[in-house]
Amino acid sequence: MRILDIDLDFFLKDCCPLAEIGKRPEPAGHEPWSEEQVVRFLEDNLGLSRFSPIPGRIFETHDSALRFWLELIAGGKLSFPFHVTHVDAHSDLGIGKPGPGFVLNTVLAMPPELRVNIGRFYEMQQLDEANYLLFAIALRLVGSLENIRNPKSRPDIPSFAFKSPNGEYAYIHLESFVSKLFEKTNGPEPTVPFRVYSDYREFHADAPYDFVSLALSPRYAPKEADGLAAVIERYFCLI
Repeated sequence: MRILDIDLDFFLKDCCPLAEIGKRPEPAGHEPWSEEQVVRFLEDNLGLSRFSPIPGRIFETHDSALRFWLELIAGGKLSFPFHVTHVDAHSDLGIGKPGPGFVLNTVLAMPPELRVNIGRFYEMQQLDEANYLLFAIALRLVGSLENIRNPKSRPDIPSFAFKSPNGEYAYIHLESFVSKLFEKTNGPEPTVPFRVYSDYREFHADAPYDFVSLALSPRYAPKEADGLAAVIERYFCLI
């Protein structure tokens, strides 16, 4: 199955520095795209149509996408491992605090069936909007991943994303000394095909999506971008 996972901060002239909690970035230099640009991208690159809306949901912070996916799985609506097209100015794979160490050394030591109890990770302040995709991979939910990036995205893809000989990202394989110790009982961690599109114009979805989500990410986008959420929502069937 196929998931379209969008962050509003993709649709900016430039990436915003992270604002303080409760505040929004300034719009100067980070102006949102025009409605026409957004519509053209949604229809021409992602293959969406307002006449065939996709079941989905809108969140404030992007880590809610992981909870959404687990809800769909629990309800028998989503099977895994699934494909994710991640349209975002950031990789959300764990660069910065709290970093990937907890996932590599603690989560990967756990039996896969116990990893889905993500509440404990929130309680430990290890799971957030900047690393939820790393957790999704560690939970073995993601079968393949694409990151369509803002043209001015900063380098934030961790070293555990491997490149092919021609320098393009090819796959992600999570592994650590601890995970190797538990491989006999947990099995090997899967290899997840991974492709990065630094120029979004080069991306064209090759199949329809089953579910879609949009994160507003207020600390990463000025309030002037909020109006674009209504434009994107036209392509949703909210569930």
